[in-house]
Amino acid sequence: MYKQLLGATLCLLCLLLSGSAFAKLTVIVNPANSDPLDEKTVQRIFLGKEKKFASGTESIPVNQSPDNALRHEFDETILGRNTSQVSAYWSKLVFTGKGIPPKEVMNDAEVIELVSKNPSVIGYVDSSSLTDAVKAIDL
Repeated sequence: MYKQLLGATLCLLCLLLSGSAFAKLTVIVNPANSDPLDEKTVQRIFLGKEKKFASGTESIPVNQSPDNALRHEFDETILGRNTSQVSAYWSKLVFTGKGIPPKEVMNDAEVIELVSKNPSVIGYVDSSSLTDAVKAIDL
């Protein structure tokens, strides 16, 4: 009984500690962007279904590279598809001439740089990377 309780406690402790190691995905825009954004709008922007923010300003999505863990989290939680499915989706649109996928960058710093320089850019980063140069969106 003692061994089972100890094993269960250790398992629970490992789960709790590993949860704190996960990145917290945060969608970001330029501080000058005051458009209201919800998860559905972000999804539509990143799938090329929405080309403008509510104000009529062009929206320019920026993705992290496909091998980035944050990209996988974004694709699954926001887009509702795995990264392979998102790539296949964009391949079809490109092949039929109906779309151009979002620009891809290597890391949070590059996303922050692009977003901070252009009010039309929208991206996502790990919340630990946030700076005052961008505005976090609550989804």
